[in-house]
Amino acid sequence: MKKILLLTGILLLTLVSCTADLDTEPKVELSLEEILAEDPNAIEGIVSRLYASFALSGPNGPGSSDISDDPGESPFLRGIINLQDFTADGMKNRWGDDGLDQLTTASNWDANNKFFRYLYNRAYYTIPQCNNLISILNTSTDIPDAEEALSEARFLRSLAYFYLIDAFGKGVLVTEENLNQTDPLPEATRRQLFEFVEGELLEIQPIMSPDNGYGRANKYVAAMLLAKLYINAEVYIGENKYDQALTYLNVVIDEGGYQLADNFLENFSADNDSSPEIIFPLIADAVNSQSFGNTTYIVNGNLSSDTMTLSDYGAAEGWQGHRATEAWYGLFGDLGTSNDARAELFWTNGHNYVMTDYKEWTDGYPSIKFRNTEFNSNSNTTTSFSSTDFPLYRLADANLMYAECALRGAAGADMSKALALVNAVRTRSSAAAISMNELTLDLIIDERGRELNLEGHRRTDLIRFAKFTGSSYLWPWKGNVQNGASIPVHYNLFPIPEQALSANPNLQQNPGY
Repeated sequence: MKKILLLTGILLLTLVSCTADLDTEPKVELSLEEILAEDPNAIEGIVSRLYASFALSGPNGPGSSDISDDPGESPFLRGIINLQDFTADGMKNRWGDDGLDQLTTASNWDANNKFFRYLYNRAYYTIPQCNNLISILNTSTDIPDAEEALSEARFLRSLAYFYLIDAFGKGVLVTEENLNQTDPLPEATRRQLFEFVEGELLEIQPIMSPDNGYGRANKYVAAMLLAKLYINAEVYIGENKYDQALTYLNVVIDEGGYQLADNFLENFSADNDSSPEIIFPLIADAVNSQSFGNTTYIVNGNLSSDTMTLSDYGAAEGWQGHRATEAWYGLFGDLGTSNDARAELFWTNGHNYVMTDYKEWTDGYPSIKFRNTEFNSNSNTTTSFSSTDFPLYRLADANLMYAECALRGAAGADMSKALALVNAVRTRSSAAAISMNELTLDLIIDERGRELNLEGHRRTDLIRFAKFTGSSYLWPWKGNVQNGASIPVHYNLFPIPEQALSANPNLQQNPGY
């Protein structure tokens, strides 16, 4: 049975001033010190609550919120999907409510869009909560497993900072040293945030446990985040760090013990906690950790009783919101004749291949990649919320990253290994193996689309491959034009939310906004 990393009712300390001004204060019942003083063994639940901040809106069900933002719209994972996938080529949303149109058409971005604020606020909710725990664990001697809990808290803080680095390119650097500080903190550059996260991960990765149990960070999860940081270093800080990315990908691939699941769908079903491929999941459970912002958003959002049978995917609700575009399913060629099993994961009946109108439900093909049915069981139940964990990191991603680093000239790369890793991903889905001559960066970005779309990586990938802004690569509704149009280079970063700028006069808006 899936272990739910959730401790209902435990709320951590108040936030430091730089985020309190953003109106993201949690509602406090007991301080962290008081909780641990009453029960030192509560540390596991407290750490679990930090993990839950990436998938849930609050501690008391889907209508609760840790922050003063909408509990349905603002969860961390929902923000990742909105900003990483709907702004890119493969997926579009049709609702258009109060700023969502701006994301799905990559147009008219401004600092008042609430969806930018949601991700920024979630990051600056999670970071101070980690700081509070880190501060106590740095000075405590009688808390069980304090060293490992400290490393996990530092990892989760680094993960939150990673999304700030990637999405906004700047922020404030707040650590346990800033607790109780009342003056606004100075702006931290992208390089300063990068170097902080890099330093944190380099310190904790060697000392973390190789196995903390399902859903918890371990030394291989930390290595994967390091690899993500390094593979994007040219974008983030203008420096080539593919050598370092390769080093940590080797750790994940060669030492982590992960294996590609036999069947692609094992990674996206309600029992995917049994998949040997998932390196780090964000946990969901239809009963114990309900949220409108975990994979419920992905599963229900791609379904509608108008054109499909909801129970076939274990869902009681279809929100009729998300559809893939031909920029994704077109990567497979003719869906009707493709041998690639991933080409079957689009609902085509009653839908149009061309997305003439992104607000029309039947334009584009809904993705049925994620589903709320169990892969290994016929005894499925239909629920309103999803029990499918979100595979934030999985081995197929690491395989493709290795090949990309090799093609970009990383020292010590083995091209034969790179080819084998890519072909392992392809042949798992019955796609034809490629030859060494076919192993190119163009192949890699397309293969990442076929394999990883709707998993929160696509915008970052397109930016790294210089395909996001400008007109060299167009996709449906880019720039709010059906066939795609150029978008400005400053769209490689999102605007700093207006509330953040108002709260801290040291913050400056990103250029172009």
